[in-house]
Amino acid sequence: MLSSKEISMLIEATGTSVYMTLASTLMAYVIGLPIGILLVVCAPGGLKPKAVLYKILDFIVNITRSIPFLILMLLATPLARLVTGKSYGANATIISLTLAAAPFIARLVESSLLEVDKGVIEAAQSMGASIWQIVFKVLIGEARVSLIVGSTIALGTVLGYTAMSGAIGGGGLGDVAIRYGYSRWDTKILLATVVLLVILMQIIQIVGSRLSKKLDRRLTH
Repeated sequence: MLSSKEISMLIEATGTSVYMTLASTLMAYVIGLPIGILLVVCAPGGLKPKAVLYKILDFIVNITRSIPFLILMLLATPLARLVTGKSYGANATIISLTLAAAPFIARLVESSLLEVDKGVIEAAQSMGASIWQIVFKVLIGEARVSLIVGSTIALGTVLGYTAMSGAIGGGGLGDVAIRYGYSRWDTKILLATVVLLVILMQIIQIVGSRLSKKLDRRLTH
């Protein structure tokens, strides 16, 4: 049985993991969403092809996605220290999580927007819609279900990253699992963190699935 102190510690760690996941995913979307849109707009055959800009963004996204998360966290340590004053803990980890998730989100957004029927885009162009009207009213509007599914995937991925960040003092459930579960060979703490992470992942999946289905029904009516 877990002691009251251990339960309190796990509750606090769960809150920290949720905070890191939501904050870093939101910040990553602030960066990744416009990059994903630009990748679609500036691509060869896009709404406004710009080969140089497209190649630069594509290269940055590919390179950043190629770096393993733990290595990226170490590389981002100076930036995290500059922004938060620390190289460890939840707030510092959010900086690394954001950098890791942003290119992944950019690809998710790009993939979702590319699914939109080109006939719908051409119809909007023939009616005189501007590029940004097409982006926000047609591309994002038509792809909103796919974008919600993508955000669910992104949240789940970032939650997994938060667990891995515990290896270098990131805070949250991953930190508790490593410091108290693994290092002290406390099986009940280790299992408790796994169960809590699974529960959080299921909540993300359920909420994302219901929201996407609700939006899908709106599109079909």
